[in-house]
Amino acid sequence: MPTTSPKPLAGRRAQAARNDEVILEAARAVFLDDPKAPIAAVADRAGVGISALYRRYAGKEALLRQLCHDGLRRYIAVAEEALAEPDDWAAFAGFLARVVDADVHSLTVHLAGTFTPTEEMGRDAVRAGELASALVDRAHASGRLRADVVVQDLGLVLEGCAAVRVPDAERTRELRRRQLAVLLGGLSTVSEAGELPGPAPAAGEFDWRWRRRE
Repeated sequence: MPTTSPKPLAGRRAQAARNDEVILEAARAVFLDDPKAPIAAVADRAGVGISALYRRYAGKEALLRQLCHDGLRRYIAVAEEALAEPDDWAAFAGFLARVVDADVHSLTVHLAGTFTPTEEMGRDAVRAGELASALVDRAHASGRLRADVVVQDLGLVLEGCAAVRVPDAERTRELRRRQLAVLLGGLSTVSEAGELPGPAPAAGEFDWRWRRRE
């Protein structure tokens, strides 16, 4: 039986969806920079009135919760896609690469402990752990993953990559991929002498962090 694609939103519903996307993008940028920032800073960055923001979110905690839950759902989706990959090591390495590119763990590092998770988030967290464990088990079965690596090590790998950040978004992506390649080399039982991806960090490239903020 043929299926029909859902009709695109129109009018006010379409505008509301666009506003919500803009608000979430602004909230991510604001709270990654400063988790203690007021919710008004999100409205300013999004270019919407504070009333438009409050129509969607009861307060800052609700907005933080939405951001982190979206990140958790993205992690689950990437893991489910990875498990469809027939090559066990490619599934494992590809999963890590896609999660790093999605920048999910920047939210974890910066926003953990700033809100109370919902029961649904708890269930999704369990699901995420199950999927990650399945990917680790498959990587072990392939013989490519070190026997002493546990699923909790993935969190350390992903948080380590998330900590790499420079003002330019594309350069941040390059440096994170390079860092992940270094870490994957340490996780693997097979020595791969291929070149690391992306230009190497330049001398002084991270000095910008020490500039005084006004």
